[in-house]
Amino acid sequence: MNALKLASWMESKISDCPYGDRTFFDTKSFPWVKTVESNWRAIRKEVDVLLRDKEQIPYLQDISPEQSSIAQGKAWKSFFLFGFGNKIGRNCDRCPETTRIIEEIPGLKMAMFSILAAKSHILPHRGPYKGLLRYHLGLVIPEPNLGCRIRVADEIRCWQEGRSLIFDDSHDHEAWNDSDRDRVILFVDFLRPLPFHFSLLNSLTVWRISKSAFVTDAVARLRANQPVESRGRSDPGAA
Repeated sequence: MNALKLASWMESKISDCPYGDRTFFDTKSFPWVKTVESNWRAIRKEVDVLLRDKEQIPYLQDISPEQSSIAQGKAWKSFFLFGFGNKIGRNCDRCPETTRIIEEIPGLKMAMFSILAAKSHILPHRGPYKGLLRYHLGLVIPEPNLGCRIRVADEIRCWQEGRSLIFDDSHDHEAWNDSDRDRVILFVDFLRPLPFHFSLLNSLTVWRISKSAFVTDAVARLRANQPVESRGRSDPGAA
């Protein structure tokens, strides 16, 4: 069974599991969230240092050209620490406390600082696979925070500094920053908790996806710290 067929079959099984169609999740159901939140100021401190040299942080579409349709122009910068289970050593070395904290998240697959520019909108889209859940920790949230919000299906939530959101990004979702300053969050994807036998299959599915060109090319660009244009590849479908 190829990766796409396996993912499709797994998604049908996940939908039948308890909470398989939930949008947002109660963060109290994930014991590690309390630890991350209790250390949010240490994470914020490392972000503040990175933001001093913000121009060197790549736009998301420079790493993953497929995102150009949802992150138009100069709206969305991303500083990756992990990409589909691959540790980006140079970036992790610059954020040792954040790295230490997030490495304790069970099933960690992706982690980055997501920087959404002022007066920006990430267009509606869906994540590619239901076997992962998404975690957001508010780090720099301009006031009033109602201007910085995310919609997942029919629910809208606002980010708050030091507070968490967990949701299923396979639902249609979009985000706004209507403020006059950048919004920064810690953005993590982790394996969805499932019954044991489905958990094993889910890990296999994610591993198969991680070997696709879509992922391996993006990870190579992260490690080289080179936007797609600098490698002479302008075809959005090349990665």
